[in-house]
Amino acid sequence: MEVRGRDSISGLPRMITVTDTEISEALQTALAQISNAVKGVLEDTPPELAGDIIDRGIVLSGGTSLLKNLDKYLTNVTGVPCHVAEDPLLCVVRGCGLAMENIDLYKRSVTRK
Repeated sequence: MEVRGRDSISGLPRMITVTDTEISEALQTALAQISNAVKGVLEDTPPELAGDIIDRGIVLSGGTSLLKNLDKYLTNVTGVPCHVAEDPLLCVVRGCGLAMENIDLYKRSVTRK
């Protein structure tokens, strides 16, 4: 993959080629943190909800969910089916907007700090 940007040393535009292996190595620590966080949440999930998660799976959203094969990686690590949300970059904000438009329906689910 060709990557273009500004060279941090010279300040000039530069293009380099990055391999899949280099990208994978660069992301390993972050992916380990993500998978550990997911496993931690699953371990703390009450049994009555765990069944639903196992049946329906985990829906991934946000920009990180667009990493190639992240859903497959997390499925392998957790043993729980993982799927990328439809329109993962906007689905959370749309859901928040719907909740705000229907606040009376959702106010019991919202906590205040």
